[in-house]
Amino acid sequence: MRLKDLAEHLGLSQTTVSRALNGYPEVNEATRLRVAETAARLGYRPNANALRLATGRTGAIGMVLRGSSEFGPHTSEFLGGVGGRLAEEEIDIVVSTVETYQDEIAAYRRAAASQKVDAFILHSPRLVDERADLLMDLNIPFVLHGRTNGRRPVAWLDIDNTGAVERATSHLLDLGHRRIALLNGAKGRTFSEHREIGYLAALSARGVPFDPALMANSIFTDEVAFRLAQAMLQLKPRPTAFLAGSMMTALGVFRAIRQAGLTLGTDVSMIAHDDVFPYLNADNMYPTMSTTRSSIRLAGVRIAELILQVLGGKPVSEIHELWPVELVLRESSGPAPR
Repeated sequence: MRLKDLAEHLGLSQTTVSRALNGYPEVNEATRLRVAETAARLGYRPNANALRLATGRTGAIGMVLRGSSEFGPHTSEFLGGVGGRLAEEEIDIVVSTVETYQDEIAAYRRAAASQKVDAFILHSPRLVDERADLLMDLNIPFVLHGRTNGRRPVAWLDIDNTGAVERATSHLLDLGHRRIALLNGAKGRTFSEHREIGYLAALSARGVPFDPALMANSIFTDEVAFRLAQAMLQLKPRPTAFLAGSMMTALGVFRAIRQAGLTLGTDVSMIAHDDVFPYLNADNMYPTMSTTRSSIRLAGVRIAELILQVLGGKPVSEIHELWPVELVLRESSGPAPR
């Protein structure tokens, strides 16, 4: 079926049908849904090469990963969500790997010069992120996975890191814990700063003093978390609970707890941020892991959809999504030991 045939079947112009299929904001929602449903029912798929010739797009979205620390299960899950959704539109995802921040900036400049991608996904932003300003200056569309405090509006999707950690910390305080350790992400990253705000807010609300020895910033790996938790468990008094920044961090903390001869959920409690990995299920751990739950794969799917909206002409000032985070209580978080 050609675009012309679909338009005739719907009684609409080819321009309207094309704009509806590509998410242009001037097409109302009712028309867009009718076009999409009819196209799906009749088996219409736009010709990718013809679409690229008509729009001037390359049919590719870019993402730059820096250093070995950005490769792992979180990235795999996120790219799985992004790539799966873009594949439905016959759009490729192009991943570049670099080692330094300067290399990353150079990669964006090369992309602007070569016009090999239509847009970028910016990930792990800082509170003030120069990459966002650079892409705006280069006139390259992008969607931010996270948030930044730039002066100009950008399209973004983020989770409520502050609320998630504040709620988890408050729950541990309700259980009687006063020595609560936070194993956070890298310093300066927006999500890490927001999590720290939530942690400190919960302690302050209960009048519990903050001990800097109970907070660490690092990449999310089993080995790093093991070393950090091992050192904290040697403190006197030691922490009675941990907030783990990821499930990979939680594995390292769990190993340190066992090595110290302690029992998770009884001697030491833990709540982890769970990215809903299919191969690392909090329900299947022993004991089962309490988590602040958010799917990074679904975030990837949604960011792909937001990129399509940006390319369709929707103003970036209207693309802001803050997802709530669910607190799921299981066996790893129990009353503070007496």
